[in-house]
Amino acid sequence: MEQKIHQGRNVKRFREMLGIKQEALAFDLGEDWNQKKISLLEQKDIIEDDLLKAISIALKIPVEAFQNFDEELAVNVIANTFGDHSIGFQRNDNPTFHPVEQILKLHEEKIALYERMLKEKEKMMERLEKLINK
Repeated sequence: MEQKIHQGRNVKRFREMLGIKQEALAFDLGEDWNQKKISLLEQKDIIEDDLLKAISIALKIPVEAFQNFDEELAVNVIANTFGDHSIGFQRNDNPTFHPVEQILKLHEEKIALYERMLKEKEKMMERLEKLINK
């Protein structure tokens, strides 16, 4: 039995994972959009290709993610992979890396992440200012 991919539900899942409200997505899609239209869109099984591309650009997620993500398949893979101790439960008492170097690398990654977050915050503030000034 072939499972159908529910594109609207996938849009909702990815939007929620990114912490984006329906109103913010509507704002990114243009003046014709509002929260209610986004809600209705997320209930559709199939979304038109041009609209899916616009959503993809707004959420910065590939179109294929909305078209191909199947939650049941993902759950099956996780259930069948992590229950048999095949991965994730291995212990290595002799690591091949130097822990201090790893900590420094993680610290640098954290700084880069904070810088990206600050840039995103600035962009969000600009978007909010535009929204308020409308």
